Amino acid sequence: MSGRIPQQFIDDLLERVDIVDVIDSRVNLRKSGKNYTALCPFHDEKSPSFSVNPDKQFYYCFGCGAGGNAIGFLMEYERLDFPAAVEKLAGVAGVEVPREGGAAATSPRQAELASRLEGAARWFQAQLRTHAQAAQARQYLQGRGLSEETIERFGIGFAPPGWDGLLNALGRSEADRKLLLDAGLLIARDDGGLYDRFRHRIMFPIRDNRGRAVAFGGRVLTDEKPKYLNSPETAIFHKSQELYGLFEARRTVRDLDRVLVVEGYMDVVMLAQHGINNATGTLGTSLTSNHLQRLYRYTPSVVFCFDGDEAGRKAAARALEIALPAMQDGRQASFLFLPEGEDPDSLVQRIGADAFRQLVSAATPLSEYLFEHYGQTIDLEHLDGRARLSNLLLPAINRIPGAVFRELMRTALAERVGMAANRLPQAPGQAPLAAASQTDATLPARPRATRPPTPTPAATIQRRVQGSTRHAIRLLLQHPGLVTRIPDFERLEALEDPDLPLLRQLVKQLERTPHTSLGAMLGYWYGTESGELLTRLAAEDPMPGADPEREFDDVMQHLAQRAGRKTATEQLRELERMSFAELSPAQKQQYLELLQLRKK
Repeated sequence: MSGRIPQQFIDDLLERVDIVDVIDSRVNLRKSGKNYTALCPFHDEKSPSFSVNPDKQFYYCFGCGAGGNAIGFLMEYERLDFPAAVEKLAGVAGVEVPREGGAAATSPRQAELASRLEGAARWFQAQLRTHAQAAQARQYLQGRGLSEETIERFGIGFAPPGWDGLLNALGRSEADRKLLLDAGLLIARDDGGLYDRFRHRIMFPIRDNRGRAVAFGGRVLTDEKPKYLNSPETAIFHKSQELYGLFEARRTVRDLDRVLVVEGYMDVVMLAQHGINNATGTLGTSLTSNHLQRLYRYTPSVVFCFDGDEAGRKAAARALEIALPAMQDGRQASFLFLPEGEDPDSLVQRIGADAFRQLVSAATPLSEYLFEHYGQTIDLEHLDGRARLSNLLLPAINRIPGAVFRELMRTALAERVGMAANRLPQAPGQAPLAAASQTDATLPARPRATRPPTPTPAATIQRRVQGSTRHAIRLLLQHPGLVTRIPDFERLEALEDPDLPLLRQLVKQLERTPHTSLGAMLGYWYGTESGELLTRLAAEDPMPGADPEREFDDVMQHLAQRAGRKTATEQLRELERMSFAELSPAQKQQYLELLQLRKK
């Protein structure tokens, strides 16, 4: 799956598909004039503010600001990462996704493995319903309290006893048997034969972010060890990256404001049956940084759930070490310790969903657990204890990448040890918050509740120039052919305008790809602040009866005049540093002309 997807393929793909078809298959669109409208799928509303423009091939919500092209819609609506969204859209178009270097996004071999695993999932589900020896499995599931609806929702199945049930059902040819072996469903004997890996077990399919069965977890129905058996690592399954139940959680809960990380399959399934649909499991292995980075793509808050015994405390300490370098500003992590002898499965059945949710809400924040974990054996009544706590905690705190959170933790440590935060040693390469926050791209913007100050004349001029630049950007997005009416962009370089680099980028992109649709054009900036601005500007309606060519010429002339005046002012200042007698005749003439220009 490695290798970049060529940009030309993405552009061609967006030209090939119709965004109306992509969205209409998921959202009920209604024709409204030239566009289509609907209730926005990304926020609650009573009146439709979600608009899809078939001519420009992009969507925009005037209520929440969501917008983009067909790939962006799939990423937001189905919670896919970019490559997965491209693959899904390519599937709609019936084309294969290439990768730079020659490899396809999903090789034919990987696709065949996925097909065999999906077939095995269906076969296991059928065995649970029909196999002569499945009564014990059904009784076990009923005894654990699982409903038929939950069993169906998670695709739980049954691997019958015996050595060759799946082998005989799905391994009809030599090629089939080789694929089943490579998918981890069969095991090779020393004598060259094959047999089923999973026998006499309850089967839990493990699904990737696209919903494909890529592996299985099997719970034994006898005293045989191990109690749980997972698929081995394969070409399409990596235990350190996959999380059980995450696909089901994302499919059920569109906006995961919090995810609960538990240990077992039954924990995830039973919590979901009780209406707690935001739980996921780590497949019986320790949490990894890959797991955590994947979770934070879908949620800002992760709650780790552990047993309250010694083993649970050790697992929590490992999770803490994994979480610290992932704590960007805006992310949260908490630790929930269950009563000894309880797991989420048993506890939610005993106390109910509401009480369990209250426990989750009261979980210990990472900021508190960090001090608890490192300081539980340290006496802060003595100076050497405070120094020891500082010595232990500072390296951990300095691993936090979020500048605001890191500085708050340093302040909390300083308060505990009784010294000023600025006296604590700073990690090499880390600036204090006052400097670091200026460039911390992860710091979320917060809306101001106070009235902005009355702008100065200079600020008013700057805002007017910025408005003109955005006006030019909007016109170019809606009428890309106007790019040929820019005689010399270098004339504008003197402007101090934060939107000027974006205008320059847009002009260059339009010059390179003049016939690209607006939806494809927006894709170049998808996921960035510039992309949000471009989408918003593209969605603005033009003035009725306006002449776009004249508008564009006027706004470019206005920008050029502003740039010329700024250049003239700078030249005048240079000349004024010299006495008039020292100026050459040419400089004196230039000085007089600049004075006249300034008076206009």
